[in-house]
Amino acid sequence: MGSLQTPFGKPMLKQWLFDPSYKNLNHGSFGAHPAAVRDAQRAFLDLADLRPDPYIRVQHTKLLDEARGGVAKILNAAKDECVFVKNATTGVATVLYNLNFQAGEVVVYFEPVYGAVEKGLVSLQEHSALQTRKVPFQFPIAESELEQRFRDVVQKTRADGLTVRAAVFDAIVSNPGVRFPFERFTAICREEGILSVIDGAHGIGHIHLDMDKLQPDFFVSNCHKWLYTPRSAAVLYVPKRNQHLMRTTLPTSWGFIPGADSPSTIASVLQDANAVKTKTPFEELFEFVATSDDSAYICVPAALKFRQEVCGGEDAIISYCIKLANEAADAVAAILGTDVMQEPDLKPGETSNMRQCAMTTVRLPIGVSDDGSTVPGAPVTVTSKEAPRVFGWIQTTLMEKHDTFVPVFRHGPWLWTRLSAQIFLEKSDFEWLGGILREMCDKVARKEY
Repeated sequence: MGSLQTPFGKPMLKQWLFDPSYKNLNHGSFGAHPAAVRDAQRAFLDLADLRPDPYIRVQHTKLLDEARGGVAKILNAAKDECVFVKNATTGVATVLYNLNFQAGEVVVYFEPVYGAVEKGLVSLQEHSALQTRKVPFQFPIAESELEQRFRDVVQKTRADGLTVRAAVFDAIVSNPGVRFPFERFTAICREEGILSVIDGAHGIGHIHLDMDKLQPDFFVSNCHKWLYTPRSAAVLYVPKRNQHLMRTTLPTSWGFIPGADSPSTIASVLQDANAVKTKTPFEELFEFVATSDDSAYICVPAALKFRQEVCGGEDAIISYCIKLANEAADAVAAILGTDVMQEPDLKPGETSNMRQCAMTTVRLPIGVSDDGSTVPGAPVTVTSKEAPRVFGWIQTTLMEKHDTFVPVFRHGPWLWTRLSAQIFLEKSDFEWLGGILREMCDKVARKEY
């Protein structure tokens, strides 16, 4: 226990930047960073303004290398396999664009999927030969059933004479907030000869990750969500075996690697022609992606220092948040008289893999019907047309009247809410939320919304 360490829960709030009246229960959406990291970022910005060219051309590059070393250590990967992009959406899009899909090639992805990633796939289909196939399912679902559905889609796609080139899936699904069996599906992809593209937006700083053990083909994770860097920063991991596939950033910038038959282009004006090259083309590709404020990237060392010295290290943070998320979910479900999303086939005493993360999903006592019928077991049922108005009202009321926020959404025949645990929260914060949600659900039943 270091002398700088602050206890988790309410005492930890003094390290953060929240308005004292605001209860931040939705860390999972946009993340947050402590005051110490804010101070580090401002110092970098001030440094950039003193001497812009020396900073951007020389100093920032050295600071970026240090930051890449920091995330590489957390991921148990080599530094020259880790680069920064703005966010997980950008990382997934960059990978898919570089795969240069040819006629007959397919990407398989899962339902539910992060909306921006699905829109990116649709956009790519409009501009390339890519085809997609979706694995249909709803949570909760047994892992074995999910695997069978994936294999069925792959088999049918191949039977149609197409090639499954890649599969896109989450490490932790955003909505509903559950852990996805990404380790299992990475292994299946390897067995099937399919490139695994893992959207680990909620990964680094949230759960323990080991790229050397996992061996994905591509992995991207936001640092600004759970690692406590400022927005926007994400690490893109590409093992050496796949780096030859990565030839451009989005947007294409000075590190672009032209093909053998491409016309010659202007040499980079950002690199010293007399300097000894110490980096791979992959590293240089992502070193400067247009003129951009990349100060969030180089705050990784400050975030890691805070996590170690003030929080007690990665194990302490991760274990506290996962434990709190599950205690919070059980408490809110008990207040609402509902349940927590988890595998349907758990035996007494078994641990839910879906709940082994710092986000949990609790069912509201509000059913949703497409045909006007009553959802079995639901105290109140709304139509699919009414549902968006209902959860929109709940979310707006939480912000405007209670100075907090949690996502509320439809999944299957129910409305659900997602809870995000963090080191500055306690179980009592979620019990408070549970009481508010119960009151609002009662108002929905009385149509007072």
